[in-house]
Amino acid sequence: MSAAHSQSTLESKLEALQCHFTWDLNPGSSKLFRLRDKLVDIGTEEGNRWLGHIYNLRGYIQYKLGFTEDAQSFFTKAAEAFCNIREADEGPWLVVNYGNLAWLHHLLGDQGKSQDYLSKVDALMQKYPSPPQQELHAETYAEKAWTLMKFSRDKQLLAVDYFEKAIGMQPEMVEWNSSYVLLLESDFKYDHKELEDDILEKMRIAKEQDPENLYLAVHYLEYCAKKGERIDADEIRELGRRVLRNPVSSYSGMNALIWVYREYVTVDEAVDLAEEALVNHPDQRYLKRCAALLYKWIIFRDIHRDENTLQRAIRLHEEVIALYPDSSLVKKIDLADIYRSKDQGLAKAEQMYQELLEMDLEPADTQMLYNKYANYLFFIQHDSDKSIEYHMKAAEIPQRSFYREKSIKALENIESKGRSPRCGEIKEFLENLPTL
Repeated sequence: MSAAHSQSTLESKLEALQCHFTWDLNPGSSKLFRLRDKLVDIGTEEGNRWLGHIYNLRGYIQYKLGFTEDAQSFFTKAAEAFCNIREADEGPWLVVNYGNLAWLHHLLGDQGKSQDYLSKVDALMQKYPSPPQQELHAETYAEKAWTLMKFSRDKQLLAVDYFEKAIGMQPEMVEWNSSYVLLLESDFKYDHKELEDDILEKMRIAKEQDPENLYLAVHYLEYCAKKGERIDADEIRELGRRVLRNPVSSYSGMNALIWVYREYVTVDEAVDLAEEALVNHPDQRYLKRCAALLYKWIIFRDIHRDENTLQRAIRLHEEVIALYPDSSLVKKIDLADIYRSKDQGLAKAEQMYQELLEMDLEPADTQMLYNKYANYLFFIQHDSDKSIEYHMKAAEIPQRSFYREKSIKALENIESKGRSPRCGEIKEFLENLPTL
């Protein structure tokens, strides 16, 4: 067989693998940095049933960011985590991991090792074939679903389908079902829709099956309250005590719990909870991020705007920005908006926005910044003309995003009211705006 034919055969086999390198996961670097930070905040505590999946995804992200040695290290950790969790040296849970390693060695030019891992994938698939009528093994469906739900909302419907297939084959896998119902819940939260009764019932069943999943417990309480059910404040406080006792992780439910406290207990107790968590774990950046979100909400809702609260909010945001240097654009915008709440703070807010506008950002981030700045110009600076310009700038970037849609809706509202002297211009702009 010629070298060219052999290479072509190898590449065909690689393309046929089920792994992160073949799942069409190609976001920009800013999204990759945000994902990396989110995965770091989940933590690596023993007993986390998603630890192998976390390491696999971190390995792929590190490769995409150019850190190939880190990528190989994480893929190795993923294999070890899967074997420890499953208490077995091999199984179908390693198919994705071996596929990742086959791709990594291929891309690094080591075709011999790449072929070795391709052979390992073949051996696993022969020993553990997928069930009749199914394209993939349940373990592969589950990992693909968990991975896709982390990337973008566009991939969430596909993730739901994969979770349903995985759970249908192995209904005893409690963590799959918990993540599945949380994925369903997140779709309704994103669209600000009322949670359907059947999804709330699925959450209830999942919570009973997975009693140690405090993240799920908090979200279930939240939606019971939104449905009008009476929630006992003492029940929320007990859940708070349990979360505080657990290792720090974004999967602990702390951020959602703070929201439940502020809505259904008191804002002061929400602050006490956030601050107690920081006292217990002063170096945990995720807890600082949670506290910063709470203080931002307090200030923007005009609940407290005293100098001490403003200074605490500013300090927390500055610390979070320093702790998340590669994924803090949103926090920088939030900090600018907090500064405009201070006496004589508008100049500082405007300076921060101008510095952000000079940054070289990816299209989706630029859209977000333009939309936020347009709102700032309209509501704070009362400059409707310049606000319209930045909504147009956001809308004309050919990238589908939540913030592009928000700017388009803002322009449509201005045009429909007919009060702006630029209504004709806006109407023509919207008519010529390409549909993405």
